[in-house]
Amino acid sequence: MKIILSFVITVTITGTALAQQKDTLAEVIVTANKFEEKRKYVAAKVEVLQLKDIDQSLSNNTGGLLEQSGKVFVQRSQAGGGSPVLRGFEASRILLVVDGVRMNNAIYRTGHLQNVITIDDDILDKVEIIYGPASTIYGSDALGGIIHFQTRKPLLAAFATTLSTRYSSAYEEYTGHVDVNAGGRKFASLTSISYSNFGDLRQGSNRNPLYGDFGKRKSYIQSIQGIDSIVKNKDENIQRQSAYKQYDILQKFLWQPAQNHSHELNIQYSTSSDIPRYDRLTDLRNGQLRWAEWYYGPQERLMAAYQYKAKALKGFFDQLMAGVNYQKIQESRMQRAYRNDEREHRVEDIQVIALNADLRRSMGRNELNVGIDGQFNILQSTAYRQNVRTSAKRYGLDTRYPDGSNNMHYSGIYAQHLFKIIPGKLILNDGLRVNYVSLQSEFKDTALLHLPFTSASQRNITFSANAGIIYLPDDKSKFSFSISTGFRAPNIDDMAKVFESAGGTQLVVPNPDLKPEQTFNFDLGINRRFSDWIYVEANAFYSLFRNAIITDRFSLNGATEVAYNGQMTPVVASQNKARADIYGFQAGINLRPVEAFDFYSQLTYTYGRYRGRDDVKVPMDHIPPVFGKTGISYRYRFLGLEAYALYNSWKRAKDYSPSGEDNLQYAMAEGMPAWCTLHLSSTWKISSFLKVQAALENLLDQNYRVFSSGISSAGRNLVLKLKAEF
Repeated sequence: MKIILSFVITVTITGTALAQQKDTLAEVIVTANKFEEKRKYVAAKVEVLQLKDIDQSLSNNTGGLLEQSGKVFVQRSQAGGGSPVLRGFEASRILLVVDGVRMNNAIYRTGHLQNVITIDDDILDKVEIIYGPASTIYGSDALGGIIHFQTRKPLLAAFATTLSTRYSSAYEEYTGHVDVNAGGRKFASLTSISYSNFGDLRQGSNRNPLYGDFGKRKSYIQSIQGIDSIVKNKDENIQRQSAYKQYDILQKFLWQPAQNHSHELNIQYSTSSDIPRYDRLTDLRNGQLRWAEWYYGPQERLMAAYQYKAKALKGFFDQLMAGVNYQKIQESRMQRAYRNDEREHRVEDIQVIALNADLRRSMGRNELNVGIDGQFNILQSTAYRQNVRTSAKRYGLDTRYPDGSNNMHYSGIYAQHLFKIIPGKLILNDGLRVNYVSLQSEFKDTALLHLPFTSASQRNITFSANAGIIYLPDDKSKFSFSISTGFRAPNIDDMAKVFESAGGTQLVVPNPDLKPEQTFNFDLGINRRFSDWIYVEANAFYSLFRNAIITDRFSLNGATEVAYNGQMTPVVASQNKARADIYGFQAGINLRPVEAFDFYSQLTYTYGRYRGRDDVKVPMDHIPPVFGKTGISYRYRFLGLEAYALYNSWKRAKDYSPSGEDNLQYAMAEGMPAWCTLHLSSTWKISSFLKVQAALENLLDQNYRVFSSGISSAGRNLVLKLKAEF
């Protein structure tokens, strides 16, 4: 592992997509500033996964797509998940966007989120990854960056059908997909349906002898004739109780009455079967498995979004984008202790109504973007116990969030400016935003935990800004430096939730006395193409993280422990810490010595520490170890071949956060070991409409687990995909 990392560091300075090797910096178009812009004019670091990259990844879900890119670190608590990490920030501290609509809502937590799997990777057109704070344009939550998923658009004057099916051995996966585009002169429709069935995930069998039986699933709990029984696992590498199913539907309508005016209706629905929380199902109490059941209910996401676009307008502004959207999300979790007849159900129903308007004005060497946006969240949290024998329900169980009304209102206004000081040579980016967020929660039943209040509310006004300078000495080079601020306003999950965390070792209780988190960020980037076959890129960053919300010891009515789920449990709460420092770099290289051959390598390093109550530096949570990707590919006409390695360095126990969010209990006592996996993939275009893809992932059947994850990654995995386009 050390040899591989040394080699990568020696040759690396950052990686870019293979398909972009011949592109000049000007040819890559991004929407980091809401409107389409040449990437060379954007000071922030932006990576783009194009349609060809998505198609070649053979990922089993969107989390896998991000992980296989080597540009994003992804944590998993179960097979049906994937929580992206950008520059040491995760979950509610990065912003997820799909087709211009914010996915983040009032219950996005700071721990680990699995919401990216509700986006169907089979219908994606591209993914833009914006690194670093982007709060000026996108508002709250964009501390570590933004991942913007963009699905395909309906095409006018085109009729096309795509059929595909995929199999993977380690996941026991069977996936089917169909999409149909029907377009006339002014009206077009795009329909997409996907279904995936995943079995229990098989981990690698090739273990380091020094790591013992780490990760083995030796036994599991199964109900036999109505009695919970601990069953010996016949194959300890099969991670029993990790299977799930996924369903995704998309429907888009496009009406373009004139060349410069368009209306689009975008409807997306995603749901799943119950998704077992694998890490919790391996928890022990008194030496035996603790939970007979612990699973997420179907993760449902419904989105309906309307967007109007206009170009070449007469008046002060040249372009307009305006939209309104509605989202309905249901998340639930169920748990039942071993040989306990009652299953606990906690259900969260959230509705989000949002609107936005963005305008652009081009004035000679100046471009001005202004916009307003607003979002209103309504949350209903319920809980009950259900007898698994009689199906009788019993209420009185504590809800995850307040059992009364829960509302979150979010609104902001921004202006982003681009000034071509010397056209084609020296570019200035600058912007400003003001944001307002209000929270209101009511606690109807406070008897269980004897809360000292019946309601909690907050109102926050926050400002953010950015300024960046770009120097372009020629069309092969880019030098950029930027200063930006980011913020994350506390949401209902931060302020008001009650739940058991860290495998049952602590109880999180409400704390209405929170402030917005803020970052001050410095970013330096260098891009350079040497001749026609060497491309290098390097980015270094530093973030000063103020008012960081960290889970820490707390007292409730003067008590630091309370009786919860039959045991005395330490009390913790979300609290603002004084300061944290995060810095790192992203680096890599692309080489194309001859036509059709590419060598690429990329590496990401992040370091983070915050100061505790005694002004002692403590490891930040969510800071990944060094990770990267190195590979070589050949693509010519109908054939594509690729061999690559994915790798992580050690994450030592001393570098784990004491908060418990890094899940040290699911690692070894020394921490999470380094790992390296080898992969082969191929694409063969049989005809103009038929394509076959095959991959052998984790070629050596390496046993490994990604930092902070509670489930081991897939062992040797044969992937086959057949795709037809008519």
